[in-house]
Amino acid sequence: MISGRVQGVWFRDSLQRRAQRAGVGGWARNTAAGTVEAVFEGPAGEVEQLVAWCRLGPPDAEVEDVDVVEEQTEGLRGFEIR
Repeated sequence: MISGRVQGVWFRDSLQRRAQRAGVGGWARNTAAGTVEAVFEGPAGEVEQLVAWCRLGPPDAEVEDVDVVEEQTEGLRGFEIR
């Protein structure tokens, strides 16, 4: 879960492009609370790099916090915006 000024700043689109280049599956969506929820599945190193990028976000974002929770894999392929 990514909080701060993360909606309306191309966060999900930028994240999708980075995830696709890294070969990481998953999804991202805006929440009613104004956060972005994202799920990543793939090689640990690539997932860690995406999480690190989420702490910065695209140029117009102002990330306040990134809350990471590890979960069981689901076999996700591709990265979509929900």
